Amino acid sequence: MTGKDMAAPTLKWGHININVSNLEDSISFYQKLGFSMIIPGIPYLGIERDSGNSVPSAQAEALGIPENSTARACIMQLDEGFPKIDLTEFAKDSPQPAGTNDDLGMARLCLATQNLAEDYESLLKAGVEFLSAPTEGVKGMADIALCKDPDGTLIELIEVHFEKWRN
Repeated sequence: MTGKDMAAPTLKWGHININVSNLEDSISFYQKLGFSMIIPGIPYLGIERDSGNSVPSAQAEALGIPENSTARACIMQLDEGFPKIDLTEFAKDSPQPAGTNDDLGMARLCLATQNLAEDYESLLKAGVEFLSAPTEGVKGMADIALCKDPDGTLIELIEVHFEKWRN
């Protein structure tokens, strides 16, 4: 069989994992963005929220993390759809900071809004740190603002104006 003859996988969104330095601070931050916790832990990995327990060796190997790694975690959602986010706090002496927009790999999450200016002001008042104020995109096709979570994970807020994409 050649690549052309192979059926494409039927994948759907699951979750996005965000490693954090302090689970409680990160839960609080993502709640400001409108996320709610749906599961206090990640049951299929054997990770709980309240106590840092060892990730079972088979799951540690599958994730590519050291055996005997300990973690706390939870699963959160923005609405009832997908993707969900898994917030995971590993017990680690020196975690590496989040990347920047020009690094390889996933650079940022993007969350859509119907009123960027209003959400920006509301989040500023709630103590969310922004790297940029709402900025109009090329030809007014979208407005964006960039904030970051407590560990520096970049989050883009976008208000899309599809009616301007046709020009």
